[in-house]
Amino acid sequence: MTQEGLGNHVGYSKSQVAMVERGERSPRGQFVEIADQVLGAQGALLVVAETEFKKDGLPPWTEDYLVEEKKAAALHVYQTNLIPGSLQTEAYSRAVFSSNRCPTLDDEEIEKRVASRQERQQLYTRKPAPTVSYVLEESVLTRPLGGKDTLKEQLHHILAIGELRHVEVQVMPHDRQDHAGLAGRMSLLETADRHRLAYVEGHKGGYFVSEQPDVGNLFSKYGILQAQALTPEDSATLIEKVAREL
Repeated sequence: MTQEGLGNHVGYSKSQVAMVERGERSPRGQFVEIADQVLGAQGALLVVAETEFKKDGLPPWTEDYLVEEKKAAALHVYQTNLIPGSLQTEAYSRAVFSSNRCPTLDDEEIEKRVASRQERQQLYTRKPAPTVSYVLEESVLTRPLGGKDTLKEQLHHILAIGELRHVEVQVMPHDRQDHAGLAGRMSLLETADRHRLAYVEGHKGGYFVSEQPDVGNLFSKYGILQAQALTPEDSATLIEKVAREL
C-alpha cells in the first residue's frame, strides 16, 4: 500500500505518513490501530509503536513544531517569558514544567517532557550546522525559576552555546523606549530549500504562519528586534554580570 493510500484510511496526508514511517513524528489518535488492521500486521505495529515512539505527552501543535525545528536550516527565536526550550538545561526545564498549573503534571510526565526537551540540544551539533539566533528579554535572565543555582547554571549554558560559530544570542534591554516585539514571542524557521515558516504559540495552542505578507512581516519584525537588542558581545557581558551577581 502506498503512503497516500494509507493516509486515506487514517486521515493523514502522504507527507505525514512518511514522517511517521521515518520516525520523525509520533502517530496520533487511532493511526497505529487503523494501520495495523488495514495492513494486516496482526498487532506487530502496535508493538513497534509502543517501543519506538516515546509517550512524551506533548501537545499536537508542539509536536508539529518540533518536527520542523529538527530539520530546519535556520532558526530564529524571540522569547519574552522564559529561556527558549532549545536553550534550556535539564534543571531549568524541570523547573518550568513543575511550575505549570491547570493541569498540574505528575513527576513521570515532567521527566518525559524534560527528556524530550533535552533532545532538542542536538540543534547545536547536527550537520550541516543550522543558523541559530535568539533575542531574549532581559527579564528572562533574572527570573529565578528553580532557584538561583538553577538560573546560574542556565546562564552559563547560554554563554557556552552563544560561543558556537553558528549561534548568536542577543538580549533586549529593559530601557528600550522603542520595541518591535510587543505582540509577543515567536519562532522563525527556514527549511533546507529556504522556505520560510513562522510559529506562534499561546495558551490554547500554536500555529504556523506560512503565507505572505504575514510571514514576511514577522521576519522583518525579527530583524528590527535584532537591531534594537544589545550586540552578541554586549549581551554576553550582561549575562555574565547577572550570573556573577546571583
